[in-house]
Parts: sequence; structure tokens; C-alpha cells
Amino acid sequence: MITGERRYKHLFFDLDHTLWDFDVNAKIAITEVYQIFNLDKFAAFDEFYQNYLVHNATLWNRYEKGFISVDELKWRRMWRTLLDFKIANETLAKEMSLQFLEILPHQKAVFPYTFEILDYLAEKNYTLHLITNGFEKTQWKKLQNSSLDKYFTAVITSEASNSLKPKKEIFEYALAKANANLPQSIMIGDNQDADIQGAINAGMDSVFVNHIQAENRLKPTYMITHLQELENIF
Repeated sequence: MITGERRYKHLFFDLDHTLWDFDVNAKIAITEVYQIFNLDKFAAFDEFYQNYLVHNATLWNRYEKGFISVDELKWRRMWRTLLDFKIANETLAKEMSLQFLEILPHQKAVFPYTFEILDYLAEKNYTLHLITNGFEKTQWKKLQNSSLDKYFTAVITSEASNSLKPKKEIFEYALAKANANLPQSIMIGDNQDADIQGAINAGMDSVFVNHIQAENRLKPTYMITHLQELENIF
């Protein structure tokens, strides 16, 4: 517990996999896409879904490193998954992508204690913000549909800032947009390569939200395994 004069004022959260349960919500959305396009005649759902996860992770990595564009990421993850089942249909892949991105942000699953911790922090007069590598329109819909939008003052997406975590530029953009200074700011996220390394690159303190109890490869300022543990820091 930090005692005496409060060190932090601005808390910058990641969204997906930190507060908003992306895995649960994405599986619901993929299930609907699978049913809408009658893909059961080509592949069993579990196999289709597991293949999608592999391609999605690979292409997100390429996107974050600047090798492909946002638009390529959105449809190529579907295209590559279809190719695994000998479906060479680019039009179908693009239609599936549009449907997925329409369904996904309407899902509402969040991690345990998400609303409780945000209420706690708001009541203690911390100013809460988001820094996310997600798409502008999609991330705002997620926030609104899950009732998370009311908690955050500044919402910074990679698409709007023209930068990506872990680049320091997105953090500098976020600080400027939030009218925050570096010593009073801290990044809270689940992704070591994006959130924690990004905070290190920007010279910002960080909290590694280790929901899955992964190996701690970097040196965050703090590490927690459950959102309620933030009460021990702030």
C-alpha cells in the first residue's frame, strides 16, 4: 500500500485481456460467425476455432511490428483459417471479418472484480484512462456495450494515435491527450510485450495484470494475479 502523499494520479489501463475478457467474448462471436456462414459442412467448430486463434495471434504480431495493415489483419485471419480447410474464398473471408467485427463488440464479459475495482479507484479520485492496440470504432463499442465507458477520461487507440504499444510514441500521445505527467502516471495491463515493455520504453511505472500466472519475464513495478489486488497498490 502506498502511504503518505499519493504517488499516482493517472491510471492508464489496457482493455482486452485486462478488463474486457477478450477470449470469452471472441469465442461467442466466432461461434455466431461459424453458424451464420454454415461452416459446419467444412470443419468441426473446435478445430476451426483453434486454427483461427493461431492465425489471429500470428497476424496480430505482424501488425504490431508494422508488417501488415489493420485491414489486412482483419480479413486475413479469416482467410488463413478458411485455407486450412481448403476454402480459397477471399470474398467469404472478408464477409466473415465484417460480421465478426459487428458481433464482437456487443459482447459484455469482463474479468471478475472489474466494476468493483473501477468504482473503488474512481471513488478515490484517480483519473482513469485507456491505452489499447485495438481499433477505434470497435473498442468504443466494447466500452459502451459493457458499460465500461463511463469510467474513462481519455481513450487512446493505436488506430487514432497512429502508433502501437510497445512504442513509446503511443504513451507520449496518451500523456498529452490525458494532460498527465509521467511521474504521476502508471500503465496497467496483461501483455508483457505490449503493456509492460511499452511502459518501460516510455519510462512509465507499470502493473502486470497476470491473470494466467505466466512467467514474469520483465520487471514491472508491480505484479498482480487478480484485479482486487490493485487495492493493495492504490
